[in-house]
Formats: sequence, C-alpha cells, structure tokens
Amino acid sequence: MSDVSTGGNAEIEIEVVYALPHRQEIARLRLPAGSSVRQAIEASGLLQKYPEIDLAKNKLGIYAKLAKPDAALRDQDRVEIYRPLIADPKEVRKQRAAEGKVMKKGAGDADGE
Repeated sequence: MSDVSTGGNAEIEIEVVYALPHRQEIARLRLPAGSSVRQAIEASGLLQKYPEIDLAKNKLGIYAKLAKPDAALRDQDRVEIYRPLIADPKEVRKQRAAEGKVMKKGAGDADGE
C-alpha cells in the first residue's frame, strides 16, 4: 500500500551540515519523527569527526534560521552547525572604514599633483 515514510509515525529524512573553510561536510540521515536538532547532530557522527564542535558554544540553525538544540525537526530539514566567528564584524568594518579613509587621502594627494 503506502511507503513507511508517508505514515503518521514514520521516519524523517534530514541533512546535518558543518561548513568548513573550504568545503561542507554533509550527513544525510533518517530519524524517528519528532527528533531534535541535538539528536540529529549526535546521530550524524560529526561530533566524533570534528571535536571542535561544542553544542554549548556553536550556534545551530535549520535552513539558516537560528535554532535551539531541543528544537523538533520536520521531514527534509537541513540542520546547520555554524563555526564561531574569528573576528568581530563591527571591528572589521571599523578597520576597513579607517583604511578606506587613509587610502582616499593618499589618492586625493596623488591626484592633486
């Protein structure tokens, strides 16, 4: 008759993604309906493969929207594990703005000669 995945108490298919600087690590899983973000990450094997992942520190999301570890998953969800920022975005913008002002001054002097 019908496939198990379409039943009311079925499994869900999800992806758990961890973005590394030069590639993505993707784990595709089938879990019981009602599984949490934490359960998906634990079942993915990524915690063992990447010991730097700390569920108490790394931010988590479902399709780029922040989520808590106990959030329930739905079929076809994509769980994302975000790496910590290495630089404060506000500080980086301030530095770029300061460098831009210095470069404009220098460029303006060169144009005036």
